[in-house]
Amino acid sequence: LLGQILDHWFESEPLKATLATDAVIGAMASPHTPGSGYVLLHHVMGELEGRRGAWGYVAGGMGALSQAIAHAATARGAHIFAEKAVCHVLLGRDGEAQGVALQDGTEVRSKLVLSNASPQITFLELIPQEQLPKDFVQRIRQVDTRSPVTKINVAVDRLPSFLAAPNARDGQPLPHHQCSIHLNCEGTQLLHQAFTEATHGHPSSRPMIELCIPSVLDPGLAPEGCHVVSLFTQYTPSMLAGGQSWDEQARNAYADTVFDCIEDYAPGFKASVIGRDILTPPDLERIFGLPGGNIFHGGMSLDQLYFARPAPSYSGYQSPIPGLYLCGSGAHPGGGVMGAAGRNAAQVAIKDFRHL
Repeated sequence: LLGQILDHWFESEPLKATLATDAVIGAMASPHTPGSGYVLLHHVMGELEGRRGAWGYVAGGMGALSQAIAHAATARGAHIFAEKAVCHVLLGRDGEAQGVALQDGTEVRSKLVLSNASPQITFLELIPQEQLPKDFVQRIRQVDTRSPVTKINVAVDRLPSFLAAPNARDGQPLPHHQCSIHLNCEGTQLLHQAFTEATHGHPSSRPMIELCIPSVLDPGLAPEGCHVVSLFTQYTPSMLAGGQSWDEQARNAYADTVFDCIEDYAPGFKASVIGRDILTPPDLERIFGLPGGNIFHGGMSLDQLYFARPAPSYSGYQSPIPGLYLCGSGAHPGGGVMGAAGRNAAQVAIKDFRHL
């Protein structure tokens, strides 16, 4: 249990709750959920520029990371086709992968196919079910993809000023503006309460909020004096109580709750908002192909990690379809902006390619 780990090392309840957010981030779990301690470990693995457990912002926004990878690939002869949806994987007579068919009818032939789509999309939508072992299909269908995350992107016309650390008179950013700011995290019991509400189909009345202002470190993201604020919030259920859908009214009602909470910490925040973009779990699934809106392509619980990710006997990136590899967050070691799954999958694919 995460709670036991934090109680062992820390006394301060706000500190424990703030650390606990990294154990429940993206997970329909509470700090009291067995196994939650692993997700915290996952978030402090690795290093950034020699600093262990450090995180960083990507200059130009997260899209700049994709562009950097794309430029590195094209420099080595890769061809990238954006906005070309894959319809299905092409299979040969013996059931091996031979390329992909696009929705516009184009066929791209290949000896190998690597998919960093979720296991659900890869195996339940792009491959005929009769080509896969029944127990494998059942396992993929049973993966827990519940997600509590609603992401809200906000444009503001001035820097938020927090009661705990008011802005300087010149309005220049202070050190805390360059960090991840955690709100509604005064105690782990608050997080558990927020989680419990979502398990009953109700968005949290006092949601956990991680607030970042990337434009403080990267001014090019917003006009002078203005800022972009990224809100990572939970808990919001994919399915609302009583079968209610996430319509415009439900979206805005939840966003208003989040903004009311921020206003309590930073009066004047709501008046500074000039635009907002609300992405609930169904929106994250529809727009980004995240199953259930899950940012990790499936829960990072102990029963869905290591040799069991995405399914027992298939944690080595190969799939039941010869020549088809899984290289996204649904593969070992799971989600996060670290590239481990892709690098590992590439190594396996290169090794196999030599024997084709």
